[in-house]
Amino acid sequence: MSQTPKQVIKNHMNFSWPDRIGMNFSNVMDHPDSWSDLKVIWPKPKGWERKTWKDEKFKYYDDPWGNVWYTIEKENERGEVFKPALQNWSDLKNYKAPDYTTSLQFDELKKLKKEDKDTHYLVIGLPGFVFSASRYLRKMEVYLEDLALERENIDKLHAIVADVLEGIIIKAAECGADGICFGEDWGIQDRTLISPSMFDDIFLPHHKRLFKAARQRGLSVEMHSCGNNWAILPSLVEAGVSAFQFDQPNLYGLEKLAKYLQENKVCLKSPVDIQKILPTGDKKLIQDNARAMAKLFCGSKGGFIAENYGDLKGIGVDPEWNKWGYEAFLEFCK
Repeated sequence: MSQTPKQVIKNHMNFSWPDRIGMNFSNVMDHPDSWSDLKVIWPKPKGWERKTWKDEKFKYYDDPWGNVWYTIEKENERGEVFKPALQNWSDLKNYKAPDYTTSLQFDELKKLKKEDKDTHYLVIGLPGFVFSASRYLRKMEVYLEDLALERENIDKLHAIVADVLEGIIIKAAECGADGICFGEDWGIQDRTLISPSMFDDIFLPHHKRLFKAARQRGLSVEMHSCGNNWAILPSLVEAGVSAFQFDQPNLYGLEKLAKYLQENKVCLKSPVDIQKILPTGDKKLIQDNARAMAKLFCGSKGGFIAENYGDLKGIGVDPEWNKWGYEAFLEFCK
């Protein structure tokens, strides 16, 4: 009997002999029933609804943490922080963090688990992590200065954010999730945004605490990060990450990255490289890259989940180019 989608993903996460590569695709051109082994739910605090408004130049919106964002409408979906919730450190004393444990999406998760009958791998998406949530609360350029100049306040802020995240993790486990996922963009093209020693000093303790909270409850931990993160991969592996979600795996060198992840039994979840490969529109290059990824990262015992990138328009990729990668990955599902 072939393994269920949930068993396939679980076996990739645990390097326990899945019978094919993992798949996480949606809305692929000419493939209305695109193959996905996972279902992801993104909680939001109960009663919170996004507010949006416009002026002559920008579209503005808020987030559950109290930040105000702005973007050029129709050109960029996310944008940048316009007004952070904590404009001054004096605001921290009375700051009220969002309570995601009240989210109605947890009821949705319990309902989905019952209806799905353990067919798919169910994941709760976290609203960022300690670094990504905190940097928005202060605004990126200010926050990076804070790391060096405001350690006491930084530690207080990080503790608040970590408490919010741990509450979500505990609730996710109680409601039957199989894993958590989150995003923190730590890398630029050739290195991390801060030194590895600063990462280990300030951030690693939070990663260890939160990864432990998840793993002790049977949840896998999937971390997204763009850029070159080689310098902090050992720390993240030590903390207990189950899978890295990288959109630019070629930046690391596929063979080198595959060897490292296989040796450390860490899964890769990735599309065809969105920086160097997918935007070329070269069918052979795209399909050859997809096949190479499936062979290298799946190894003999598992460790690879293929997927599509969620914003093809944003990276200038024709949906047909994405389809070529999908069809190449399908060859490893027979």
